[in-house]
Amino acid sequence: MQNVAIKVKGLHKSYKKLHVLKGVDFEVERGRIFALLGSNGAGKTTIVKILSTLLNSDGGTATVNGFDVASHPENVRQSISLTGQFAAVDEILTGRENLVMIARLRHLKDPRRVADDFLRRFGLDEPADRRVSTYSGGMRRKLDIAMSLIGKPQVIFLDEPTTGLDPEARIGIWKIVRGLADNGITVFLTTQHLEEAEQLADRIAILHEGRIIANGTLEELKKLFPPVKVEYVEKQPTLEEIFLAIIGRKEER
Repeated sequence: MQNVAIKVKGLHKSYKKLHVLKGVDFEVERGRIFALLGSNGAGKTTIVKILSTLLNSDGGTATVNGFDVASHPENVRQSISLTGQFAAVDEILTGRENLVMIARLRHLKDPRRVADDFLRRFGLDEPADRRVSTYSGGMRRKLDIAMSLIGKPQVIFLDEPTTGLDPEARIGIWKIVRGLADNGITVFLTTQHLEEAEQLADRIAILHEGRIIANGTLEELKKLFPPVKVEYVEKQPTLEEIFLAIIGRKEER
């Protein structure tokens, strides 16, 4: 149990007559990236809200960092951070001012130094003193995640963090997410981008019609499909490979 950051058992949730979660079970190991996949309306965000104590379940149990989300919500909140589908940043303030504000709310010493550290880590030094209203979508998302990490949370929930981002910004966020896990932070990721889960996740669960219908590593999930007919064809570069090659050449000039 000491190596389990999140444990969910028999989770149920309904909205009036709509039964969204019908007995969801899964575990997430500490320091791992766990991806929850599902179509729109599958209940991914509902699970995130329950685990982050923003919503009560109708049945079942859920613990985060060893604390029950229903009976010890304050303990859960002290050890987690949540980044929703839309960047929760103050557009009137500058990037630096947003970070300083959060550091002060967390009662940290020397909030400006904390802000400077995060601006450097996330590559936001140059626009640091510009209003966030002038930031691109990728820059706002970077700032949002940086704000979420102030205070060193043990678990971070990323609810579709790359929604609406261009390919370059998405790849930049992927690098940040990998860095979080490398530093021992447990990442709970929801996404509709299958390649995102393929690139990032140590373990993947598929939520369908209120239940987890598959849960395992990418290799384990591949074994659920029948063997495919092998054909030898000339490998063509993917659009992502082409994009990165073009961007790379441009930066070299």
